[in-house]
Amino acid sequence: MGFMNKQVFRVGFSLLMAFWVALGTLTQPAMALTSEQKLVSEVWRIVNRTYLDETFNHQNWAAVRQKVLEKPLKDSNASYEAIGKMLKSLDDPFTRFLDPEQYRSLQVNTSGELTGVGLQITLNPETGKLEVVAPIAGSPADKAGIRPRDRILKIEGVSTENLTLDEAATKMRGPSGSLVTLLIERDGEAETEIRLTRSRIALNPVVSDLRVSPEGTPIGYLRLTQFNANASTELAHAISSLEKKGADAYILDLRNNPGGLLQSGIEIARLWLDSGTIVYTVNRQGIQGSFEAFGPALTNDPLVILVNQGTASASEILAGALQDNGRAQLVGETTFGKGLIQSLFELSDGSGLAVTIAKYETPQHRDINKLGIKPDKVISQDPINREQIGTEADLQYQAAMELLKKNSVVAGKV
Repeated sequence: MGFMNKQVFRVGFSLLMAFWVALGTLTQPAMALTSEQKLVSEVWRIVNRTYLDETFNHQNWAAVRQKVLEKPLKDSNASYEAIGKMLKSLDDPFTRFLDPEQYRSLQVNTSGELTGVGLQITLNPETGKLEVVAPIAGSPADKAGIRPRDRILKIEGVSTENLTLDEAATKMRGPSGSLVTLLIERDGEAETEIRLTRSRIALNPVVSDLRVSPEGTPIGYLRLTQFNANASTELAHAISSLEKKGADAYILDLRNNPGGLLQSGIEIARLWLDSGTIVYTVNRQGIQGSFEAFGPALTNDPLVILVNQGTASASEILAGALQDNGRAQLVGETTFGKGLIQSLFELSDGSGLAVTIAKYETPQHRDINKLGIKPDKVISQDPINREQIGTEADLQYQAAMELLKKNSVVAGKV
């Protein structure tokens, strides 16, 4: 009987050992990921947890990860390429990987200055073409006459067809004084080659000036070119200064402002509102968050906002918030229509990941993605140069002045 017990024990022990060995063999690849595979998995987990579209563009997201990890990744460049292909399957140009250099450049874009041609760009989700959102005011691209909606076909003779946003941006950046050639396509015109000299571009986002209408009303003119980390503070200083100088009404120029930081747009909306909802955010569970104004506003004087096709993202949040709350009237052209919110994640090797985590709706629950915001008064005009902005040649600006004149009459100021 004792012998039988020993035999049973030996057989049972052998089977148990065999099970452990088999289990170890099955799980070893998952337990021994290379650093390159770990980076892929890190990106996959972030997207899996936060991405707006819970269908992941109608595909099995776990299977995508498995397919990527099946192939050996010999170095960081191979892992970067694999991550790029994995993200491309989402068909979302705003969800993208940034290598360490690109990640540092993006941080600079929202906080300081850059050296390049001064273009904000996007990938058109319908055509796949590299498209200009807006040139930065005073930049080489702006001075060369590049416009919103222009398509960039080639950079230094290299087709942009298969480039990511960040690859295209990297090709256009370079030392101050160096040259870069772009092949531009524009509706109704032949393809044009434009040669630009790169320069250092200061990202001072606010231009302000006290002007006088033909009727003698002091008008505070404010031009906001980007929503970077300094925008809210700089605009608050400008409004306070114009108030002290006696401004009775305001024009806020958001034309060709491609956006920037969501929080900056919210803070600037609060400068103009005593109360009210600024924006709703909707994630993939449909949960709505909201950002509110809590006052007091810096001024309650009449406000007109200038917008055009280059007014995008955070600019549209601000314009939509002030329009829906009845705080401002919009003049110009229907805006760009970027209603998606990205969050930026720093990865373990110093690279970065931008992920579309939510969409936004205006206070009246308008989803403007790909639709844009229609102005209260639509005024189209041919492109004007930088020196013509805010002059008699600027039809949209003149329409804003006329609207403020009517508002002032209604308010009994003239």
